[in-house]
Order: sequence, then structure tokens, then C-alpha cells
Amino acid sequence: MRIHDSGEAKLQRRMPAAAPAPEGAGLVEQIKARIQEVHDPEIPVNLYDLGLIYEIRPSAASRSCVIRMTLTSANCPEAQSLPVQVQQAAESVDGIDHAHVVLVWEPAWDKSMMSDEAQLHLGLL
Repeated sequence: MRIHDSGEAKLQRRMPAAAPAPEGAGLVEQIKARIQEVHDPEIPVNLYDLGLIYEIRPSAASRSCVIRMTLTSANCPEAQSLPVQVQQAAESVDGIDHAHVVLVWEPAWDKSMMSDEAQLHLGLL
């Protein structure tokens, strides 16, 4: 019996299913781990657990990746720096020479996209 919804199910209901990436599955986990080291300076939670990263799509063949992300609001004071930090985090992964970060606004971010850990840390659970 499932008592808790991790928030991923909510995000998956809002987002179309991503195409499977068996070629880059290991790279996705490595990139995710590096992005989890990037924190929003105004919120003491990493960007991945905040739910700001919508897609990580690596290509081992071209040693690159595309990352779709959003921000908590269009008026985020860190709008210039956070995507650059995500790019640098991805490019620090062995096997990734270039990361292209695409800032998107659909679906709009909301608190339900945060991981349970993030919500608990912020006192929302």
C-alpha cells in the first residue's frame, strides 16, 4: 500500500512521457546527481528536488545533453545564473562536453512538483 506520493507521479501526469533513453540512462543519473549540488540561493533546496528540472536528455554519441528546466517564477532574480549553473553542473560529468539548457514555462512550476524531501525540509508536509 502506498501512503505517500513522491510528487513524481504528479509531474508525470502533467508532462508527456519522455522517450526512453537506454543509451544515456547512466548519464542521466550522473547529470541528475550533479544538478542536485546546485541550490536556489533563496530556497535551501537543490534545483532537482525543487522540481525545476523537467527533462535530461543526454547523447553519448555527441557527448552532449539537452536539459529542459523552469524557474519558480518568471521574475526569479536568479534567472540568469541558475541555467548557467545547471549547464556547468552537467558539463562537469565525464562524457558530457556540451550541455544546452532550455528554459521553459510550460507546465508552470508549482509546489506539488517538489520531492517529498524538499517539501518536508520546507515544512510543507
